[in-house]
Amino acid sequence: MVNLDNLKKEANRILKEEKVKYIIGYKKSSNGLFTVPAFIKNPEEVEKLTWDPTCVYNLTRFLVDEKRKKAKEKEPDERPVGLIVKGCDSRALVVLLQEKFINRDDVYILGVSCEETGVLDEKKLAKTLKGKKVKNIEFGKNDNFVVTTKDGKTEIPAKEILAERCLECNANFPVISDILFGEKVKRKSDNPFESLEKFESLSKEERWTFWKEQLDKCIRCYACRSVCPMCYCDECVADTINFAVIAETTAEEKAQKIKWVEKSPVTSENFVYHLVRAIHLAGRCIDCGECERACPLDIPLRLLNKKLEKEAKELFGYEAGFDADVPSLVSSFKDEDPEDFIR
Repeated sequence: MVNLDNLKKEANRILKEEKVKYIIGYKKSSNGLFTVPAFIKNPEEVEKLTWDPTCVYNLTRFLVDEKRKKAKEKEPDERPVGLIVKGCDSRALVVLLQEKFINRDDVYILGVSCEETGVLDEKKLAKTLKGKKVKNIEFGKNDNFVVTTKDGKTEIPAKEILAERCLECNANFPVISDILFGEKVKRKSDNPFESLEKFESLSKEERWTFWKEQLDKCIRCYACRSVCPMCYCDECVADTINFAVIAETTAEEKAQKIKWVEKSPVTSENFVYHLVRAIHLAGRCIDCGECERACPLDIPLRLLNKKLEKEAKELFGYEAGFDADVPSLVSSFKDEDPEDFIR
């Protein structure tokens, strides 16, 4: 089990010795049960750090902001950022390293092992407790969570309230780290694609109806894109950040600017946006589930990415984020790769 005191001790050390410019971790929220990201800049703030089943965020996303910030500074601080990562988060780091978006010395990785559990699904927790307000939740023994409500402490089997991604996870401890907290407990999911079975059993017509109903709900808030560590393009193909249409913009200028998808939240445009995004994540998504968690309309976006993850595994034997020295899926090929799609 992760020893929080040891984690704080290491964080304190690297800050005091100025090994890192700051640390990105988790701290208790002032409004609610779940933790929020914490940016620790000096040793006195280290006590704020925490690690518990509510640490759901993939903090790797903040490295994208850090790189953009450094690019604007005349004399940037070249020290690495300290980053607390779970197993799935570490796979995102590996993808960023594969794609040369970051360098290994840009980040000091404080790995935390989920061992036999993982992080919570807030909706499952609320359903299990039937609306009871949770005061505290912590890792227990024998793969349980210890939940404290007004009625006292209750042990709940982790599997009952774990996030779906944790139930299918094959990286329950970081695959890359500078220091690891907790045990390297190897765990293989019995069926890493179990969540797809019900969906794959549907006919083409039923799948179309399902996704039409889901994507009709999309309001194009782009929360899924904003929270994803793989969405680091300066300008997304789905919008026109660098091309503002003003009164003086000529028709020719408008015509020369390729516009792949309109921003209006109508069915056809929503389909294009989500399918383009899913394809851009093929062989890159590490199943952190942040897109689905952040969606305010509860669209099951993870299903799209999980399906492509399964195709990459079955067709090409490829799993994203396990080895930074292996070429990414879309930048390599093998002679034995299937070619039956070629006409």
